[in-house]
Amino acid sequence: MDFSDEQLAVINAPLHPMAVVACAGSGKTQTAVRRLAEIRKRLGEHRGRVALLSFSNVAVNTFRTNYQALERELPVGFGRNRVEIDTLDGFITSNVLRPHGPRTMKCPRTPFLVSGNEPFLRNKDYNFWVQATAADVFPVQPPDLGKVIINVRAGIASFHFQQHRMLLPINNGIKAATNLAATGAYTHNLGRYWVYRVLAEQPNVLRALSRRYPHILIDEAQDIGTLHQEILEMLIKAGSHVSLIGDPNQSIYDFAGANGQFLAEYGHRLGVTPYGLTRNYRSVPLILSLANTLGQRRDVANRTAPLTPHGAFFVTYKNAERDTLIETFNAAIAAASLEVGKSAVLCRGRDLADELAGRDAAIGQGAVKLLARAAIHRDRQQNYLDAFKLVAWSIVGLLADPPEGLVSRITQPSQYPDMAALRRVIWRYTRSSETGLPSAELPASSQWHELLVARTKALLTDLDKKFELKSAPNLGNKLSKKALPASPLVSGDDLVADGRRKLRIDTVHQAKGESLDAVLYLATKDHVLSLIAGANTELGRIGYVAATRAKNLLWLGVPANSAAELRPTLLKMGFEEIGAPLKKG
Repeated sequence: MDFSDEQLAVINAPLHPMAVVACAGSGKTQTAVRRLAEIRKRLGEHRGRVALLSFSNVAVNTFRTNYQALERELPVGFGRNRVEIDTLDGFITSNVLRPHGPRTMKCPRTPFLVSGNEPFLRNKDYNFWVQATAADVFPVQPPDLGKVIINVRAGIASFHFQQHRMLLPINNGIKAATNLAATGAYTHNLGRYWVYRVLAEQPNVLRALSRRYPHILIDEAQDIGTLHQEILEMLIKAGSHVSLIGDPNQSIYDFAGANGQFLAEYGHRLGVTPYGLTRNYRSVPLILSLANTLGQRRDVANRTAPLTPHGAFFVTYKNAERDTLIETFNAAIAAASLEVGKSAVLCRGRDLADELAGRDAAIGQGAVKLLARAAIHRDRQQNYLDAFKLVAWSIVGLLADPPEGLVSRITQPSQYPDMAALRRVIWRYTRSSETGLPSAELPASSQWHELLVARTKALLTDLDKKFELKSAPNLGNKLSKKALPASPLVSGDDLVADGRRKLRIDTVHQAKGESLDAVLYLATKDHVLSLIAGANTELGRIGYVAATRAKNLLWLGVPANSAAELRPTLLKMGFEEIGAPLKKG
């Protein structure tokens, strides 16, 4: 791409910390990678490494691909390879938690990530107790361990349980975390907590890390939560030059303390230079104009209006008519010559997204529930990676005495290459509907379940023979058909076949960072009111993120019973109501 003057200012800036506030669709991915290459070029043969970190594997893979294309522009030598591109969690896990965590966690082995389905987690010593009210106390169930949230403010850690968009206090957080840490186990949130503890309690590790990484760039910096911030503050104090790139209007993880404030205020610090990226390369002018209103910005559109239908629209709907609305939106995508596979229906909550997509979380129980979900992921969405992880969790749960951390070792190939043989066996079972996990098109409680039991038992026999992993007793009970429907897990119409792509239905959180041809944001009255009010609240920022994903076509679904109240404001903001001719030219 041809870089703007703003982008070139960031790329060619002196080697000092910076805060780059970038609008949605500003080309910050290319800017960040170019900045990474420029820093590495200027460092020459300096042995320090430069890190470019983000929050999703999709972003990391894009960064790595783009940097590989730029490497040949750098001087020949080992210096150009001294970069690290990873997620922020991956960076701190590989550099701090795994090599140095055992001393602080007081565990006899390398720490390992748990999914919540491991049998040993049923030990009551690992229970986090939620103090919902003075009289209501309940334990966090193992599958919900990922909902234990830790925030650190002023050096004090607080533990909460995330339930229905609320944070409920946990009354034994440090004790339960310490008991669990003694086994080496951690969740993503607990892993950040132990990294924070390691750097606070092992200053030699902090000094070495800062020397090794004198320059660190953080993409999507509005997603930095309190634990990440504390970790970065320690690195800054130790001497690392930390630069942040992101958009405070896209901070949608308030429960983890990621409200965009760290990024917004960072540019005001002594020694940190603020920069801005205000040219939008993603959205058509009509959508960008709306985004500017929502985010109180004055960004400039790089695109001109296309000749095909485009713009920002709202459409009223009744709950009983949501499927019809989605079909109508699908037709509008085709009419605008856009790609269904690059478009999406976005919702605020996972429950609604799953309901609209036909993903029934109540199918089956225990190991069978996980295997049913795996079959759905594989056959409806062609999502083999998530299917593989679900199968791994299920199979480990069917073992008599699995080694602690086995799921983590199976599902993290880069960190555990010694598990390649076992991983291949489980991959074969996951991928093959003919010899492994049965097709989700089969009647679930009869044909699918019968094949599932036979093939899963055969897999377990194979694991025992090849890897000495014994299966648990009472497999018949663990593989019960209870809660399976008589109908197929998915219908033939739901399957991706013959190259056809179904319209994706997902949450706004899952789509953050993406560019989509067309977006339908299916909202409630509260969602619309928050969107109208702007990006001053988390719910308003969620609406802003949904709107700014759209390249050509944005539809806002408004409940019919609120339309009369909301219509005047929406029209004033620049939305057009569906029913009027779509704009062209």
